[in-house]
Amino acid sequence: MDEPPLLDVQDVHVSFGGVHALRGVSFQALKGEILAIIGPNGAGKTTLINAICGHYHPQRGRILFKGKDITRLRPHRIAALGIARTFQNLALFRGMSVLDNIMLGRHVKMRSGVFACALYWGPAQMEEVRHREVVERIIDFLEIEHIRKVPAGALAYGLQKRVELGRALALEPELLLLDEPMAGMNLDEKEDMARFILDVQEEMGIGIILIEHDMGVVMDISDRVIVLDLGEKICEGKPEEVANDPRAIKAYLGEAVAQKGR
Repeated sequence: MDEPPLLDVQDVHVSFGGVHALRGVSFQALKGEILAIIGPNGAGKTTLINAICGHYHPQRGRILFKGKDITRLRPHRIAALGIARTFQNLALFRGMSVLDNIMLGRHVKMRSGVFACALYWGPAQMEEVRHREVVERIIDFLEIEHIRKVPAGALAYGLQKRVELGRALALEPELLLLDEPMAGMNLDEKEDMARFILDVQEEMGIGIILIEHDMGVVMDISDRVIVLDLGEKICEGKPEEVANDPRAIKAYLGEAVAQKGR
C-alpha cells in the first residue's frame, strides 16, 4: 500500500476582492521529497505557501497535513503540528545573535514560554538547556559555529539566509516551506544553500516545498515540479518532464531560459 501524502491540497481557491490568486489548485507532497513550485511573478506561489501556513484561509477547498484538516487553523497551531517556513524577505531579528534567532524557532515547543526560558526562571532552566542542545546541533549542521554569537544584522546576506533556515529547522518540522531561499545570493552562496537543502532532505527526512526562480537549482535538486500560472496549476511532473512540457515552456520556462541567456 502506498504511503499517504504528507500534505494534500484539494481544490484550493483564494481571492482578494475581485482578484483570484489561486484557482482550484490541487497537489500532494510526499514525506522526504523536494517538491518545487515555479511560475511567473503573480502566479500565486507565495499565496499558496501562506494558505498552507494559515496566514490566508481559502474560500473553497481543503488542506490536509498527515490526514488532519488544517484549512482553518491559525498559524501557530499549524507550526505546532510540524510545518515550518522561511520567508521571501528576511524576517530575522537583526540585533539578536545567531543563537538567539534560532532559539526563537523553538518557541512553540517551550512549555515555560520563550521569555521564561531566556531568563532561567525555576523549572524553565532545565527546559532551556534541552532546547539549546537542539539549537546547537542545528548550528553545527549549518556550519555556522563561528558566528553563533554575532548579531544577525551584521552578517552577509547569504549567512542571514542560512540563519533563517536554521530557525525554521529549530521547529523540528516534518514539512519545510522555503519561499525563494536563494533570492539575491551569488553563485557560491546558492551552491551552499542547495547543499544544505539536500542535506535536510537526506539526513533529516524532512519533506520540502521549494519556491525558487533559479531553474538550474530547481532542475538539480527537485524530485517533482509544479508549475503555476495565473493562480492555476498548469502542469506537474519530474523536472525533465516539466522542462519539456509545452505548457510550462509557454508560461514560464521559455521566459526563464531567455533571461538566463542574457
